[in-house]
Amino acid sequence: MPHPTQVVALLKAQRIQHVRLYNADQGMLVALAKTGIRVMVSIPNEELLGIGQSNSTAANWVSQNIVAHYPATNITSISVGSDVLTTLPNAAPVLVNAIKFVHSALVASHLDKKIKVSSPISSSIILDSFPPSQAFFNRSWNPVLVPLLKFLQSTDSFLMLNAYPYYDYRQSNGAISLDYALFKPLAPNKEAVDANTLVHYTNVFDAIVDATYSAMAFLNFTNIPVIVTETGWPSKGDSNEPDATLENANTYNSNLIRHVMNKTGTPKNPGVAVSTYIYELYNEDMKPGPLSEKHWGLFEANGDPVYILRLTGSGSLLSNDTTNQTYCTAKDDADPKMLQAALDWACGPGKVDCSPLLQGKPCYEPDNVIAHATYAFNTYYHRMGKTSEACDFNGVADITTTDPSN
Repeated sequence: MPHPTQVVALLKAQRIQHVRLYNADQGMLVALAKTGIRVMVSIPNEELLGIGQSNSTAANWVSQNIVAHYPATNITSISVGSDVLTTLPNAAPVLVNAIKFVHSALVASHLDKKIKVSSPISSSIILDSFPPSQAFFNRSWNPVLVPLLKFLQSTDSFLMLNAYPYYDYRQSNGAISLDYALFKPLAPNKEAVDANTLVHYTNVFDAIVDATYSAMAFLNFTNIPVIVTETGWPSKGDSNEPDATLENANTYNSNLIRHVMNKTGTPKNPGVAVSTYIYELYNEDMKPGPLSEKHWGLFEANGDPVYILRLTGSGSLLSNDTTNQTYCTAKDDADPKMLQAALDWACGPGKVDCSPLLQGKPCYEPDNVIAHATYAFNTYYHRMGKTSEACDFNGVADITTTDPSN
């Protein structure tokens, strides 16, 4: 892994506002402080048994990993384990206990309204997932799922879902088309139709999410939102994984982002955006298993993009072409007095040559503090080698990939 400060610089440069950590790495939690980035921290599966069997172990974990960092680090949720039912079934009996112990520790610190607790489940525990309207959870897991859903309902939390159209497509023996898995436009006769509701599905992702809503409804839980804690597509694979390609990975993630940001929701819940985390930020060259396991990342460990996302028309979203095309700009909503003080510092102790900002000089227009501060901030940022620290100015500046010059 790159150093935590490099990770955070990349998140800032990409304007990534939400990140999920697979642990509670202290270096990452410190580096994320005062960035405003919303952070989901996780209790790894290997720590689950200890926390699920001891209220005091859970309280200690919350004290060291949440209370010690909040609110400087904007922790919004805790993922207790991941895919526990499918990857660590022997810990399943203590999963709900672990969640309740963690929640109790948050209550004791008055953080339970600010930080939600849940546990990601794999979509593979949903049986008969098409048509979505008749999906249900594998009944053998009901002794865990029913108390879990009761807890989520009573604490206004959400169900965390790991959803992988890539694997559904691979395991479908041709029943699922590649275009349907990749959110590509389909002819109406190629769309999947739910025979019970006559609803048309244009992509696998929506069908998985709606199957999850139906599976909860089957157990009489109808008001728990779903967030997708993992989805993505590998950019490279072994010879028996012909669809793990750069082109497909780019198509899936670009279309996914557009689909989620459009807030179209799913056919079952139109207009209700499904918050979604892309798996994953970095390729993992040391990961065991098939070649594709190493290639789910958007970036290489050195920060180079694996591919340039095609996001034109998505408003404020950026493509991840970070080949040094980053700039430091004044925040539009910054306090003018703070901006002026930062500008004075940059042009004084910061040793930026601000003479082009004088009247009659090339950068005088537009004559306002935001434009002038951006000129000074960006000059300083470039001179200091574009480190994230060089674009802070007491919180009135931001790294962007949009060139502020005009």
